[in-house]
Amino acid sequence: MSKDRRGFIKDMVLIGAGMAMLPSCSIFAKSDGSLSGLNIPGIENFGLQLYTLRDDLPKDPKAVLKTVASYGYKEIEGYEGGMGLWWGMKNNELKQYLDSLGMKMVSSHCDINKDFDRKAGEAAEAGLKYLIAPWLGPQKSIDDFKVFAEKFNEKGAICKKNGIRFAYHNHDYSFKKVDGLFPQDIMVEMTDPTLVDFEMDMYWVHAAGQDIETWLKKYKGRFKLCHIKDYSKQPGEDNGKNSVDLGRGVIDWPKVLKTAHECGMEHYIVEQEAYPFGSPLEAVKADADFMKKLN
Repeated sequence: MSKDRRGFIKDMVLIGAGMAMLPSCSIFAKSDGSLSGLNIPGIENFGLQLYTLRDDLPKDPKAVLKTVASYGYKEIEGYEGGMGLWWGMKNNELKQYLDSLGMKMVSSHCDINKDFDRKAGEAAEAGLKYLIAPWLGPQKSIDDFKVFAEKFNEKGAICKKNGIRFAYHNHDYSFKKVDGLFPQDIMVEMTDPTLVDFEMDMYWVHAAGQDIETWLKKYKGRFKLCHIKDYSKQPGEDNGKNSVDLGRGVIDWPKVLKTAHECGMEHYIVEQEAYPFGSPLEAVKADADFMKKLN
């Protein structure tokens, strides 16, 4: 047998041994570019955070929502814009319209410091599962985040009374140390898990220089919702502008989302804040196409 032939056989044996060691749930790329083997329950119902379309939505909410549904989104996460939580409609009217499109609003970001009892009641009537605090801002002292944790427990109790849940959505400042401690640690550890959940914006975890999977594993069962938002391969200094279409960035989504599922994730919500490859609606369609490939 020639030396080249022996080397070829040796290489094939090593490759075969390596393949045999892979877990049965490994993810493989198929010829059409899609991915098989992810098998994440619920990912087929991926949602959209409407802030992605903040410039388009106020012009004609119903038309924009109809377009979003045509792209394949099944869940919607709202935010409290200039037209309120329900975008110029009553809460039940919006629910009925989304029902007609085959979509469901599962959550909404809102100002938790104004009329929260009313908002919780209306959210419950509209079939939402969560009201979410979207922003606290960087703080000078870790004690400030301890105060926020107490407030979250209070808001969680109001939500529980109405049959829904409360959650907090992070930015990068939650994962940057203050007084030697991570604010995210304080807020998770000082909140009652029967009252408060967390929505992990994976983009902002990465932007803070932290490992997404490490935090998912650290607080298994506390992150119930996530924002799926990719981070540019060529980032600038302003992280508010480094968001790109899914699959065009640096985050390993098959790996990250598999870990998320194993750690208790329930809702997978797409968001994009910058649009370097087209219009916001074009980005929303590209993101939906990527999510379909994952599934």
